[in-house]
Amino acid sequence: MRTSLLQLTSSDDPVANLPVTLQMVAEAANDGARLICTPEVTNCISQSRTHQQEVLRHETDDPTLEGLRDAAAKHGCWVLIGSLALKTDDPDGRFANRSFLISPRGEITARYDKIHMFDVQVSETETFRESAGYRPGNVSVLAKTDDFALGMTICYDVRFPHLFRGLAKAGANVITVPAAFSPGTGPAHWKPLLQARAIETGAFILAPAQCGSHAVSRGKPRKTWGHSLAVSPWGEVLADGGDAPGVITLDLDLTHVKECRRKVPSLTHDRPFEGP
Repeated sequence: MRTSLLQLTSSDDPVANLPVTLQMVAEAANDGARLICTPEVTNCISQSRTHQQEVLRHETDDPTLEGLRDAAAKHGCWVLIGSLALKTDDPDGRFANRSFLISPRGEITARYDKIHMFDVQVSETETFRESAGYRPGNVSVLAKTDDFALGMTICYDVRFPHLFRGLAKAGANVITVPAAFSPGTGPAHWKPLLQARAIETGAFILAPAQCGSHAVSRGKPRKTWGHSLAVSPWGEVLADGGDAPGVITLDLDLTHVKECRRKVPSLTHDRPFEGP
């Protein structure tokens, strides 16, 4: 299955970001990609809640979602929207960090709201409280198609292996990890975490990422690690997007999943235990 990962440097302006994303989708489709994956918060990177309230939309009228649905139908390919920052009707005003799988007919096949919130203090100067602006989801999602069975996760979820194991045991042969990963943790954690999740599940891991310095009109500036990765079920890095925006295209042999799971059938070796 020919697959493309889009590596973006999204700004805090969804209107300006959309044409860039659509151009990359077209480039990937023209190269034969059947599955095209975008990174986390494809539409808008911002740490200003005031700005987000002004520019974000609900799912029903979000222009990025509409544009990518149209693009999927136009090019006849699957599009995994890594995530969109979207308004909700929650009383506390928090947003959703929501991933979508779009069919080649432009239909929304699956939705996944990020479960694990990035509430960390990486350093004295780099602190994140994702849960202050986004409300967490509570449902894991497996999207089954004629071509693949896709487990959906987002960024910080990568540190919670039980989520990935559950998706694999439910049948996922591809698991997506769209991200806007911190450059404070990226050099040490990004690659080994993704390789570990691939090895543990015997699934392909596709991790399209945001990269570089993001233009913001207000609020704190943001940098992300980049290095979009595709990892085989055996843990091999098949592609690395480096630190600049671009399209990374490769072919996945999905029969490799069965081969790896036959060699090391750890998904069937669970044992009950007590404690600690």
